[in-house]
Formats: sequence, structure tokens, C-alpha cells
Amino acid sequence: EEEGGEEEEEEDEELLQRELEKIKAEREKVRLEKEAEEAAIAEKTASDAALLGNPLMLGATKSSQVKRKWNDDVVFKNQARTEPEAKKRFVNDTIRNDFHRRFLAKFAK
Repeated sequence: EEEGGEEEEEEDEELLQRELEKIKAEREKVRLEKEAEEAAIAEKTASDAALLGNPLMLGATKSSQVKRKWNDDVVFKNQARTEPEAKKRFVNDTIRNDFHRRFLAKFAK
């Protein structure tokens, strides 16, 4: 009877060992899948951060042009640069100075 009991114990132990190996393999598989998923997420966040950090790549995702100012296509841009500045001259006479002449031209027609 003891021999039968020992054989049964050995069978039970062998079954338990197989079961344990199966559980370990499943856990290892789950752990590897989880690591692969975390690595994929980390890679995606790194690439997203790289894209968001580069303003040239931001434009490529929306449209392939760099952001322009609102007045880039205005017709009358930089007109004051080419006009000569009116030089102020000093005349020590209140009736003949430039201000008085402009005033008379404007209001005394």
C-alpha cells in the first residue's frame, strides 16, 4: 500500500510541477506583453514629444507651411521707409515758421 501511495504522491507532485511550470510560463508571457506595451507607449510619447517640440514639424501635421503674420500680404507695407522725412528747420520768427505756415494754410483759406 505504501508503494501505491508513494507513486500517487509522485504523480501528484509531477502534476503540480507541470501546473506550476504552466503558471510560470503564463505569467512570463503576460509580463513580456506588458513590457512590450509599455515600451510601445513610451516610444509613442517620445515621438509625440519630439513632434510637438519642433515648430517646423507642427506645421507639417496641420499644413505644410510655416505660420505667417497677418500683415505679410498687405499691399501698403513699409511705405514710410522710402518717404523722405520732412526736416524741421528753425526760423526765429513766429509769423514765418513752419507751424504758422501750416496753420494758415489749413485754417485761413
